[in-house]
Amino acid sequence: MRLIRRLRPAVAAGLALAAGSAAAHTGEHTVSGFVSGFTHPFAGLDHLLAMVAVGLWAVQQGGRALWAVPMAFVLAMLAGGALAGWGGTLPHIETGIAASVLVLGLAVAIGRHVSLAFGVAAVAGFALFHGYAHGLEMPQAAAPALYGLGFVAATVALHAAGIAGALVGRHAIRFAGAVIAASGAALLWLA
Repeated sequence: MRLIRRLRPAVAAGLALAAGSAAAHTGEHTVSGFVSGFTHPFAGLDHLLAMVAVGLWAVQQGGRALWAVPMAFVLAMLAGGALAGWGGTLPHIETGIAASVLVLGLAVAIGRHVSLAFGVAAVAGFALFHGYAHGLEMPQAAAPALYGLGFVAATVALHAAGIAGALVGRHAIRFAGAVIAASGAALLWLA
């Protein structure tokens, strides 16, 4: 247990330093449907960090935010995916995703309580960018419903990981927020 505690700062710093450019660009996938949708959030550090941060921040906010903030993210992410699937446009996707990592990381690091309405609106705004990127990444051969179900399942799992991670204590949560924010700053710099 002591070894794990000693390694946490090194692992967190390594994640912050490993942040590459935002993975919101389109590309080719070799799988389709549920598997492709499920693996997409895990393939980009930007998506992974933002979604874990949502879970951490929801725990910090407490009360109804524990379920409302992650739910708002999932619903707005679906709307962003649908917007991309229907051919709509959303400007500055990579910048929006990178900013979500920075802002959500800072929110966790600071740990200040906000109104539920503000928290839900902020997270939903960021989720539109993530969902739009997921929609752009959907392989042409994929069944949209299965692909969407896959990225929703992965997102819920990442939110749950953030919620579970929040159980380790307030200081660890804030440190994780600082690491996420540093990664977001690096992503914005590279975007």
